[in-house]
Amino acid sequence: MKKISLFMLLCIAAISAKAQNDLDALLAAGKEDAQHFANDYLAPGTNGLMYSMNANWFNTADAKPLGGFEISVIANAATIGSENKSFLMDTDTYNNVTFVQGPSAQMVSSALGENNPDVVVEVTYDDPIFGQQTEQITLPNGIGSSSVDLLPTAFIQGAVGLIKGTELKARFVPKIKTDDVSLNMYGVGLQHEFTKWLPADKLLPVAISGLVAYTHLDGSYDLTNSSNVDGENQRLETSVNTWLFQLVASTKLPVINFYGGIGYIKGKSESDLLGTYRVSNGVVTSEDIVDPFSVSSKVSGARGTLGTKLKLGFFRLNAEYHLSKFNAFSVGINFGFR
Repeated sequence: MKKISLFMLLCIAAISAKAQNDLDALLAAGKEDAQHFANDYLAPGTNGLMYSMNANWFNTADAKPLGGFEISVIANAATIGSENKSFLMDTDTYNNVTFVQGPSAQMVSSALGENNPDVVVEVTYDDPIFGQQTEQITLPNGIGSSSVDLLPTAFIQGAVGLIKGTELKARFVPKIKTDDVSLNMYGVGLQHEFTKWLPADKLLPVAISGLVAYTHLDGSYDLTNSSNVDGENQRLETSVNTWLFQLVASTKLPVINFYGGIGYIKGKSESDLLGTYRVSNGVVTSEDIVDPFSVSSKVSGARGTLGTKLKLGFFRLNAEYHLSKFNAFSVGINFGFR
């Protein structure tokens, strides 16, 4: 659980971990250019994370009765398509950045990809003594290599039955805190079974319900040990908020059941590069840049879900697959009583 949780934060902090060596030159080109690159570079990682965070909120449409409960350990993974491993960088839209070779618009690595071979850009800045100067930098790769195809998340989740077909759910990641990383994630959901209102609901072979769920993540990455830029209190702070609206249907068999649904995900990620960065402007001068920039990304879209659940007394196993902009699969180990 801890390793997956750390990977989740590294996904949203990839710009700090991988691009930090080039931050000096990017900021020298201007905060606007640095922010432009960071936003395009980071967005595929945070977007994929938001889809991964919303898997396995349910494993049946059949709501638990009053007092029924279930405790689950869940592992999810969103798949990374080739289209998410790179983005089109058009230096005509930058102020002080150009490619050393090739056209002004080229595909470069996102936070989920790899530049092979390396991509080199030239940054132009004004030195108060020597005038206009240039510096060449190598653009950063992503969090892994071209063979990394999954964005994992993991949770502990609980569900309890309330009145007349209503079920309350909650999920969380135990707080992770190391010298460099702090992570906190939680979510809450409400599922209601519509078929519970029918007179013969116990005789129906299927159940139909609706689900609304909210998930929040706060992460902080201390840049002190990875930064090559002088300064103080350097860190990246990220906040992620998502909503899931889902219609669910499932069979009601004694041992093996099947479930599926159609849903809609909406979410936003915001990352703030904070602290003081002392950027060199030539040999003898420097400039302090405080809280350089913020970047954000949004997701919204439909998804389809197919899953199956095996029930053996109080022990259950489930597996599911989601079709969406970032496809995802999930498995859960569940313990509980109806």
